[in-house]
Amino acid sequence: QVQLVESGGGLVQAGGSLRLSCAASGRTASRYGMGWFRQAPGKEREFVAAVTWNGGTTAYADSVKGRFTISRDNAKNTVYLQMNSLKPEDTAVYYCTADVWGFGIHRKGSQHDYWGQGTQVTVSS
Repeated sequence: QVQLVESGGGLVQAGGSLRLSCAASGRTASRYGMGWFRQAPGKEREFVAAVTWNGGTTAYADSVKGRFTISRDNAKNTVYLQMNSLKPEDTAVYYCTADVWGFGIHRKGSQHDYWGQGTQVTVSS
């Protein structure tokens, strides 16, 4: 079992930055792929970013490419999402995920095995 705990959400003005963190418990967490998804009110959950177990491959949704950066520190069992140039449309609950298939990138939520409780990000205009 893996437990994921997100932190770092909050309220920020458009153009600002936030860094989300996700701490993973469990000895095998460092072998898993990790990802971030988000869900805005009235919208479907969507893929944001993902990283393979060793950080060697990353992937991003087109809507965040060039503004968000996913990274991980396996020594700390933590994955990060650096969010720059934030826009009001980035407002959502952001969820950290763990994917037991750590060697590739899965963009579908159903392919991720563990989920955190979510952290709210609100971007004001």
